[in-house]
Amino acid sequence: MTTAPTDVSPPGFHLTVDEAGQGRPALILHGGGGPLTVAGIGAHLSATMHTLIPTHPGWNGTERPAWLTGIDDLALMYLDELSDRGLRDVLVIGSSIGGWIATEMAVRDRAGLISGLILIDAAGVTVEGEPIRDFFALDPRGVAEYAWHDAERYYTDPATVPADQRDRQQANVASMRVVTGGRMDDPKLRRRLSRVQQQTLVLWGESDRLFTPAYGTAYAAAFPNSVFRTIAQAGHLPQLERPAATFALIDDYLQAQTEQEDLN
Repeated sequence: MTTAPTDVSPPGFHLTVDEAGQGRPALILHGGGGPLTVAGIGAHLSATMHTLIPTHPGWNGTERPAWLTGIDDLALMYLDELSDRGLRDVLVIGSSIGGWIATEMAVRDRAGLISGLILIDAAGVTVEGEPIRDFFALDPRGVAEYAWHDAERYYTDPATVPADQRDRQQANVASMRVVTGGRMDDPKLRRRLSRVQQQTLVLWGESDRLFTPAYGTAYAAAFPNSVFRTIAQAGHLPQLERPAATFALIDDYLQAQTEQEDLN
């Protein structure tokens, strides 16, 4: 795997991207926890695909330019990155706010760069009757209780976290607050999903209490061509709690895409 800064618009800005493998490109977008939360997906897919895992600007000590203040800015930036690299037939996978970014990319993909979309416990839409938990109001214990199936396993006492790691986590949360505007949805987004024609796989941890499975069901239903699957004994990050089950569903989706292409 290589890590390299690449120029994206506006000229001169550097984006850090971890790359591995060869084949069909897969852009894998992390959530608030940073790129390590999706590294396992990249490792799994890099055996047969060209995986790209960018670090969102402002995460893990990277620069966030002053102009980057919204999810739409990230979506357009990543579309520019795909275009500048000359990539086509791109699978885009997004976890949490990475799923929101992926969705905004698909809505804006006028050039047809994206050929597949996988959302994992994604943020982004407003669903009446299924309010989103206010992540920014939760303390570490609350995050563990609402985000994980096995809260005791994944809860870490902040007093035991090294200072540099704690500072990085706090900076990541601050960056997330800026790009989301302090809320995890765009009331206008859901109605725009009817324009997304790519086959969309929506995966959801059954124990996610930040964004409930019912929220996920409604999210999936807004796409014209989607499949919704839940993952047992998993919360908001099923790729970490139940990686084998998550990867199996991703593989099934990719196999179905291949078979459909063969029929065409």
